[in-house]
Amino acid sequence: MTSVITVPPSLDDHTFEQVVEQLASVPPDAKVLIDARHTRWASPFGLTALLTLGQTREERAAFHAPDTEDTASYWARTGFFKYAEELFDLHGSVPRARGGESSVLLEITPVVKSEDVHEVVGRIQQKAQQILAKELNIDAKATVGFAMTLSEVCQNIVEHAGRGGWVAVQTYTWRKRLGRRVVVIAVCDAGCGFRQSLESAPGRVRSDRWDDAEALEEAVVRGVSRFRDPGRGQGLAGVRRYVGRWDGKVSVRSGTARIAIVPSWDDDVPLLEKLAPFPGSQVQVTIPERVSGGPR
Repeated sequence: MTSVITVPPSLDDHTFEQVVEQLASVPPDAKVLIDARHTRWASPFGLTALLTLGQTREERAAFHAPDTEDTASYWARTGFFKYAEELFDLHGSVPRARGGESSVLLEITPVVKSEDVHEVVGRIQQKAQQILAKELNIDAKATVGFAMTLSEVCQNIVEHAGRGGWVAVQTYTWRKRLGRRVVVIAVCDAGCGFRQSLESAPGRVRSDRWDDAEALEEAVVRGVSRFRDPGRGQGLAGVRRYVGRWDGKVSVRSGTARIAIVPSWDDDVPLLEKLAPFPGSQVQVTIPERVSGGPR
């Protein structure tokens, strides 16, 4: 018997929870069909998280592509199907990727080793300078910090995941909350996650309430790392500082919890616990267009 997992019409970091909740009662070795026929839009997080889902299945899952030609074509341009065919048995109409300008700053790109991170940062640096200055009204000098942010969230896969993941970067108008342009970085993996990574630190003493939520608080808010070297663990703290300077948002999901550094323009919940379990860690960074009077 095959369990059908329905992908919502609009897939982002919030609605992906609907997918995880459906999977919660399905054993990893059971047959599943990921049904995206009625999906009309997906954020970089949504697409990289779907690939991550494919990694978690012991039995190769089936995947039905979106019925809408525009949606399927866009997913093809992002590189989604290129990697999806390695993880899923694809059904429906799967278009070939075509070249041309799009809002994709960085197509979905696998990250396994440090060399991948350097390549990703190198590929995006020139594009990022144009986007930050022309579309987001942010000083082009901020490109250095943007590259650092991208590097740190990708390096998290290399150092902590124990297996490869994916990164994607896109710019679009966020009508739902802001009505402004944003640039979004999504980095997802199905590795060991933050709690297990921190537990592997030598001499680690767990508190009574040690769980995924506390692990995220330690890593994202307090800058704790499993590495004992001075300065280690400051990656996400640095990301938080940079994104905060530009009134941006950082959210990290791992295991059964999700933490978010929430700016004034968003009404997200800072900490969610007891979510349906999902392996690894999934990070989203959102930097909005600067408005008059904002930081430079």
